[in-house]
Amino acid sequence: MTAPVFEDVDPASDCDCPGCVHGRRPAPRPLPGRGRPAARGVVVVAAASAALATVPPAAALAPGHSPHRQALPGDGEPDTPQGAKAPLHGSAGRPGGSATAPIPATTRTQIINRAKVWVAAQVPYSMYAFWSDGYRQDCSGYVSMAWGLPNNEWTGSLGEFGVKITKEELQPGDILLYHNPDNPEKGSHVVIFGGWTDHTHTYYTAYEQTPPHTRRQATPYPYWSHADKYVPYRYKGVTKAAAQPAAGGKATAAYPGAAYFGPGADNPYVTLLGEMLIARGARGYYGRGPGPVWGEADRRATRAFQQAQGWTGADADGIPGRRTWQLLSTGRGKDIGPGTGAPASHGVPGYPGRQYFRPGATNDHVTRLGAQLVRKGFGRFYALGPGPHWGESDRRAVEAFQRAQGWRGGAADGYPGPETWRRLFA
Repeated sequence: MTAPVFEDVDPASDCDCPGCVHGRRPAPRPLPGRGRPAARGVVVVAAASAALATVPPAAALAPGHSPHRQALPGDGEPDTPQGAKAPLHGSAGRPGGSATAPIPATTRTQIINRAKVWVAAQVPYSMYAFWSDGYRQDCSGYVSMAWGLPNNEWTGSLGEFGVKITKEELQPGDILLYHNPDNPEKGSHVVIFGGWTDHTHTYYTAYEQTPPHTRRQATPYPYWSHADKYVPYRYKGVTKAAAQPAAGGKATAAYPGAAYFGPGADNPYVTLLGEMLIARGARGYYGRGPGPVWGEADRRATRAFQQAQGWTGADADGIPGRRTWQLLSTGRGKDIGPGTGAPASHGVPGYPGRQYFRPGATNDHVTRLGAQLVRKGFGRFYALGPGPHWGESDRRAVEAFQRAQGWRGGAADGYPGPETWRRLFA
């Protein structure tokens, strides 16, 4: 029996359905960089994802090629310049603790959740600037943030906070460290491991701080280059119990109470709530921020997370209670899925509109589309994994999916319309 043909049609420009009216929200901007030049490099934070195992092997890359430089070809800068240790927010920040100060405790879930915050916020790469949480926007600053360290470390000092382990012992939150003491500006990198993509233990899904901003991609073990130089380490402060925040860090804190949230609230817990919500899929609710002043974006994002747990009525009022906070801070519960609490476009929940999938488009919908195409078995078109920038890989993968539905001609043009989206996420 021949599959019916469904044609994806561009909506009229004057369409006033909620989805077409729902515009793209701008990404947050970093605070101005302060302090002395910071380290530059690549950090990879890996989250287990068997779905990305279909990414082609790294053999297709030229020897010694490091994909973090691909984003800015021919810029003439050194591969991985490394700076020195620095306090939070640079030289203007608070003095760091002594070498004998206790190492902050944290959990593996919290390490990965903090790393996801930067991916969701698309933190721009910089070896000079510091993000709003105080951490330097380069490789070692990214790891310092994920581990909740009280200072911005560099590849020459991160090993002091860990113990050496073997490949077989790697678990989410551990790192793979390569420090070149003879010439730190050449080759030094740090990688945070998050899980294998398959049973062969040759690839893992990676969260990487790289030009132009933090992104996720599949990475061969231990890394694209200098494969014999990386040493696995385990953070000394990793625990199984919930941790308190590190000094000046962004580790999750104990629930402060309902009085800290709601109209008129202005405190750091509101910022922390927003960051945890973004890590669980609430990026679309924040036009900018999050910040310390409670707003409608915080209420709607909290309500969407509560509804994702199946809660209704007073249990989904948009004000975080103890149970909401516990799920967010431990990484438990269900993430905010596509279309949760957001308007539907043309009757298809979660479909944002065709304008998000055009040449030059950059947004989280492109990343989500690519990840779902990989899960559906169409990842062979991605050399380095899906990302937020719409490109030919995305178009070809969508076209292949559309042809797999039996569609031809204009119905298989490689641009996702409502019916493509519905079938892809069904």
